[in-house]
Amino acid sequence: MTKKTTSMSKMFLSEIVKTGRKYPLSLSLKIMSKKPCIINGEKIENIDYKDAYFLRRFLNSQGKIYPPKRYRLSAMCQRKIARAVKRARYMG
Repeated sequence: MTKKTTSMSKMFLSEIVKTGRKYPLSLSLKIMSKKPCIINGEKIENIDYKDAYFLRRFLNSQGKIYPPKRYRLSAMCQRKIARAVKRARYMG
């Protein structure tokens, strides 16, 4: 190891000893502050494949589905969106 990596790991360990935290404070705040799912926030119960205007928000210009991180979607909502988009594609 180089001096730089050992000194950084010593700094990290010293911070754990001083504060009693597993992660630095800035990292702890990032972990704790997850934003809520956008669909649950808007109180949308059913995601309909016939609602093209709504589904278009989650597609790029090539028709690919955006990743869930872009619109703060939970895993369940992302699956619902994907299912609705695929049904709409199949229906034409």
